[in-house]
Amino acid sequence: MRSPEPVSRAARLLVLVSLILAPGVLPAQETGAEEGALFLLLPVGAQGVGLGRAMTALATEEAAFWNPAGLAQQSRRTVMVYRGSQLAGDATALSVLLPWERVGTFGASYLLLDIGDQALRDEFGNVLGRISVRNQAALVSYAAAFPGRIYAGINVKLVQFRIACRGQCPDLDTTSSAYAIDAGIQAEPFRRIPLRFGGMIAHAGTEFQVINEEQSDPLPTRVRFAVAYDVLRHLEEDGLALWLTLETEDRARDPGSPSLYTGLNLSAADLFYVRAGYVGGKLDQTNGASVGLGFRIDRFYLNLAKSLTRSAVTGASQPLHVTFGVAF
Repeated sequence: MRSPEPVSRAARLLVLVSLILAPGVLPAQETGAEEGALFLLLPVGAQGVGLGRAMTALATEEAAFWNPAGLAQQSRRTVMVYRGSQLAGDATALSVLLPWERVGTFGASYLLLDIGDQALRDEFGNVLGRISVRNQAALVSYAAAFPGRIYAGINVKLVQFRIACRGQCPDLDTTSSAYAIDAGIQAEPFRRIPLRFGGMIAHAGTEFQVINEEQSDPLPTRVRFAVAYDVLRHLEEDGLALWLTLETEDRARDPGSPSLYTGLNLSAADLFYVRAGYVGGKLDQTNGASVGLGFRIDRFYLNLAKSLTRSAVTGASQPLHVTFGVAF
C-alpha cells in the first residue's frame, strides 16, 4: 500500500478557507465578504446582549466593548469577567477599570473567541494533526468627563486571528494582526431632562491580512448613533428608572444598510434590573429579540442575558450570556 502523502498546498488552502468561512462563524449575509475580522461585530457582555446591543448612549462597566465614552462616569475600580457562546464559538472576556479622580478612567480588556479544533486528515482518512482557530483582541481604554456633561473615550486595540496546528502540519500555522481604534462621545445636554446622546466610530484601523497581502481586507468599521431617555423620571418614583434606548449602526465605508437596535432597561434602586432588546437590519446575523436580568449587591454584580433567536445553522436556541463583576 502506498504510504500517505502530505496534504497538498491546494488542500491546505481549502482547509484554511473552510475553517475561516465555516458555517456558524458568520452567515453570508450582507456583512460584507470584503471585510476581515468579522468577529468584532459579535456582542460582548450580558448587559449589551440583553439590551439588544443598544449600548452606545449608556454609561456601563461593559462600555469598553461598546462605546468607551461610557466608562467616563465610573467611580469604583472594577474587574469584569464575561462568558458566552457565540455563533462563531465560545467567547471569554476580561476587563479591568481604574478610575482616577479628575483625570479619567483607564481600562484594560481582553477578548478570546475560541472557534474550536478540527482534525486534519490525509487522503486515506488518517489524522495528520489538529488545527485550532482563535480570534482575540486586546484593548487599552481611556475615558474622561468634560464641562457641559460631555463624556469622551477611546480604545486602542490589537486584533489577531490565529491558526495553530499540532502534528504533521506546521506550515499551516498562521497569525494575522491588525491595529484599530474605537472613539466615542456621550452627552447629557439638559439637566432637567433625562436624555442621553451617544455616537462613535468602531473598528477603524489597518487592514486585516489572513493569508497574504493580496487577500488583506479592511476591518469592519462601523458608525453608531444612539439616544436614550428615562421614561419614568417624570413620575418621580424614587429608585425606579426605565431607560429606553434607540440606536442605529452602519458601515463607515459603504453606508446604506443600517442596523437598528432597541433596548429597555428597568432598574429598581440600582439593585435589580430587567432588560429587553431587539436587533434588526441587514448587517446582523442574530436579528430578533433578547432578554436579560441583572443583580447588584454591595461590591458584586451579575448580569444574565439570552437571545430568543435560534441558530440559522443548527436551529438550536441561543445559550446564556453571563457577566460577573467586582468593584473594589
